[in-house]
Amino acid sequence: MKKLVFILFAFMSVQAFAQADTNSIVVHKDPRIDLLVKKQIEINEVTTRNARRFVPGFRILVVNTNDRNKALSAKSKLYQEFPSLNVYLMYQAPFYKLKAGNFKDRKDADDFLPTIQRMFSSGVYVIRDTIEVNPDPAAN
Repeated sequence: MKKLVFILFAFMSVQAFAQADTNSIVVHKDPRIDLLVKKQIEINEVTTRNARRFVPGFRILVVNTNDRNKALSAKSKLYQEFPSLNVYLMYQAPFYKLKAGNFKDRKDADDFLPTIQRMFSSGVYVIRDTIEVNPDPAAN
């Protein structure tokens, strides 16, 4: 019985190698597979879009105070002077932190720092933060 199985296996192996030598392998693919691949690409795009919006960068810390009114007045002052600058007011008990800008490079933040320092007397400096960036236009 073992000899019969061995002979059968050897015959199938020789036949498989003989077919492989002809280079005539035909693959029949279901066209729905392409649709599934496209759908998976779309799902991956949507689920990773938010992750691409936030990257490590720099912001300017303008105010760090426990006085809410001081933080709000500084925020409105920044909006009046720099309407295109993104301003973020965050509360981390017991302090209000007012941060400005989305700078990818430290040099860009350092270049903008003196402009804001003229408006506020002290405590204005560049910090590392997670910044918002626009995703690639092709991704939308």
